[in-house]
Amino acid sequence: MDARPILFTNGKLIDPNRTRVREEELLVVDGKIAKRGTGLKGHAPKAKVIDLSGLHLSPGFIDIHVHLRQPGQEHKETIATGAAAAVAGGFSTICCMPNTVPALDDPAQIEFVLNQSRSANLCDVRPFGAITKGRDGKELAELHLMHEAGAVGFSDDGVGVASAAVMSRAFQYAKMFDGLISQHCEEPTLSGGPMNAGITANRLGLAGLPAAAEELMIARDLILNRHIGARYHVQHISTAGAVDLVRRAKAEGQCVTAEAAPHHLLLTDAACTNYDTNTKMNPPLRTDADVQACIDGIADGTIEVLATDHAPHAQEEKELEFDRAPFGIVGLETAFPLYLEALVHTRRLSLAAMIRLMTVNPARVIGLADRGLLAEGSRADLTIFNLDQPWIIKPAAFKSKSQNTPFAGKSVRGRVKMTVVGGRVVHDEIASR
Repeated sequence: MDARPILFTNGKLIDPNRTRVREEELLVVDGKIAKRGTGLKGHAPKAKVIDLSGLHLSPGFIDIHVHLRQPGQEHKETIATGAAAAVAGGFSTICCMPNTVPALDDPAQIEFVLNQSRSANLCDVRPFGAITKGRDGKELAELHLMHEAGAVGFSDDGVGVASAAVMSRAFQYAKMFDGLISQHCEEPTLSGGPMNAGITANRLGLAGLPAAAEELMIARDLILNRHIGARYHVQHISTAGAVDLVRRAKAEGQCVTAEAAPHHLLLTDAACTNYDTNTKMNPPLRTDADVQACIDGIADGTIEVLATDHAPHAQEEKELEFDRAPFGIVGLETAFPLYLEALVHTRRLSLAAMIRLMTVNPARVIGLADRGLLAEGSRADLTIFNLDQPWIIKPAAFKSKSQNTPFAGKSVRGRVKMTVVGGRVVHDEIASR
């Protein structure tokens, strides 16, 4: 491996802590950002020089919500193939959910993920531990021991914690060590439908999953946590009512954050009209009013994090009937241009503001203070991209094991050209430009 310093020149640097995009040089030495500015060649005369003319450089993207399926469902994805997909999409750190087989519900399982991440040697994979043993919602898992082993937070993602008593205990326990409780917000007695409840579901003859299922659980959790004050994170928010609940809780001073996924910013339940199972996800695609409310929530700071909810499934599973096929789509390799389309090209956010939601904000939520920055002395996790490059989404070219996306064949603009993790180039399309 080439361990020389790297000098990035002629690029436009996007620092999420600054509003202006600046053309600066950036020097990486021993895995860290050594200097940034101009005229840096003299500080490292033997450095490898990478010319970024026409390109932007930002901190490495961070995705705090992905599914890597290992252990137990390696035919869909592994930690190694998920990491390869991540770096192709510009992500230097990703956080995997615990709905594996068995669930990530004890320190040994957390250590397994971290060991697999080190073996893959691509992006940094950090696991979430389960809130309850086996994700069955009945008994708290070993939260503190998993935290000590390296879990960045806790979730029963795929299902919500139905019991108010169990959730209250989770908040109380996590509060003792400043742990993060991240909730899949779905009231189970209202679930069961494969798509959003509404006119489209009625027309298709399918059962509906109502917005109230998401909103009831968020409201309950906010009430439970009001006087506990644990760190609470709402996963894949999708309804106007949910955004309003989080907005009001923030105004009251509650410790709550929220994330949004690309598909909930670009698609509505009308996409399900042809029974395409690649449009089946949980929470489901909602209405245009919900899409606009999520975008408004991002623009006003209610939603602080962009996360993909990357959920790979084998082709034969997605070829089942709509109501039998599994929920979820892949997203790591397509997220960046889709976020640009939903937020920057529509002028709802500046590019720097969008990058903030993909870097420093998620780093803060999961407690990784050395990520999401371009400060001297920080870990050299970097993403380099061409903001204007057009391309067509072709699932057959994905690094992921799975290809389940509703965006196949879509023309997009903005492409990741290089990903650097801890000073190592782990994805490089610049050499071939």
